[in-house]
Amino acid sequence: MAQGLKVAVVGATGMVGAEMLRVLEQRAFPVAELVPVASARSAGKTVTFNGAEHRVVEIAPEVFEGVDLALFSAGGDTSRKWSPIAASKGALVVDNSSAFRGDPDVPLIVPEVNPEAAARRPKGIIANPNCSTIQMVVALKPLHDEARLKRVVVATYQAISGSGATAVAAFEAQEAAIAQGGEVDKNKLSGQLSRNLLMHWKPDPETGYQEEELKMVSETRKIFGDPAIAVSPTAVRVPVVTAHSEAITVETHEPLTAERARELLSKAEGVQVVDDLSQGIYPQPIDAAGQDPVYVGRIREDVGNPGGIQMWVVSDNLRKGAALNAVQIAEKVLLK
Repeated sequence: MAQGLKVAVVGATGMVGAEMLRVLEQRAFPVAELVPVASARSAGKTVTFNGAEHRVVEIAPEVFEGVDLALFSAGGDTSRKWSPIAASKGALVVDNSSAFRGDPDVPLIVPEVNPEAAARRPKGIIANPNCSTIQMVVALKPLHDEARLKRVVVATYQAISGSGATAVAAFEAQEAAIAQGGEVDKNKLSGQLSRNLLMHWKPDPETGYQEEELKMVSETRKIFGDPAIAVSPTAVRVPVVTAHSEAITVETHEPLTAERARELLSKAEGVQVVDDLSQGIYPQPIDAAGQDPVYVGRIREDVGNPGGIQMWVVSDNLRKGAALNAVQIAEKVLLK
């Protein structure tokens, strides 16, 4: 194990950046020197790590000098510009944006699913998948290994924190306005999310899907290395602050029983089975928030497609869906 690494966190003042700092600290990642990085607007602020205050510096080429690991969570434009610069200075870059996920020279990694793909990284960059994809493929991995995925139909119930701190504040303002009988500001969230559901990601005019949905199609195929897997997604924003939920229907090339699926999932890395519907026990976002596992429940045989499986999957989108997955990637690559 490395004795001490110089680690830069780009976007350190954002929700995911702050979670990255917590995860690094909680997992005792060997950080000898922390470099919190942000835009000029946030430069000069401080963040706390391992009990000490660290001054946030403005992003610039020189901040990556001597950096061993650069964790990026500052948006696609920032990543496209600065990730190659960080990598050129010798840093392992783990990027949480969508900037490089489709690049054939950038591995798209979920450590419980395809860690071996991280060995080939010609650009020095590894991409973190989309939050909704990460938790789904962790739950699908044992089923794929057993019976090979043929088709996945998924509906996501995505928490507002996936849109960042500004969106959370806007949602809380809507909640407060309704409680006080005031007028709800719908502009910041492209609609009213309080007591409602929204589908407000960027639409793809050619397919009628949202870009958030199409990410799940391409990313799932890339992660499993199988372009023939059919993925049919629907993404929905729900009035929950943290933790995404997903209703997943799986068809495999070989039939599966619910009993066998439950057995496989109970042994799977990163998965915790929470499944006793008769007693009201199933994964809930309120229980998953702040936790690391991907929780799987409602494991049952597909009544409409014998041999298929249906399940309910819940995980913290800021942790396993972003920060934790990124740190786990770094552990796999650097802490051998």
